[in-house]
Amino acid sequence: MWAGIIAGVLATLAQGVMWWIFIDDILNPLLRDTQLTAALVMGEAVLPPPIRFSPGIMIVAAAIHFVLSVFYGMLLAWAIHRQSWGMSLLTGVVFGLAIYALNLYGLTLLFPWFTEVRDGITLAAHLVFGVAAAGAYQRLARK
Repeated sequence: MWAGIIAGVLATLAQGVMWWIFIDDILNPLLRDTQLTAALVMGEAVLPPPIRFSPGIMIVAAAIHFVLSVFYGMLLAWAIHRQSWGMSLLTGVVFGLAIYALNLYGLTLLFPWFTEVRDGITLAAHLVFGVAAAGAYQRLARK
């Protein structure tokens, strides 16, 4: 569980840094992504435009990300629990790529608005998630 939470926080921070470096904007992509995510539960009425701040949307999106991070972290932990550090990190990279493909290509069949965030920054954030979850799991499991 903790590996997914740690990885979710690190991936979100990494994504924010990449937005700041590459597009010089953190707020608009963050608000856009929270609206896209919250629409999974709240429906298409919360989708942009306009990009806006809403505490309710932010809470729903954060809860969805939290649940997915824990679930994906537990799934990865199950897959790597007998692997070495190096193999775990490599598996984490592949896992990050797999959840990017699932979330942004597979699920767009049901939620087409996620095609908007198919980009290098989102891919990199998913790779950070996979590696961070693998590393956090291995670190926590060896205590």
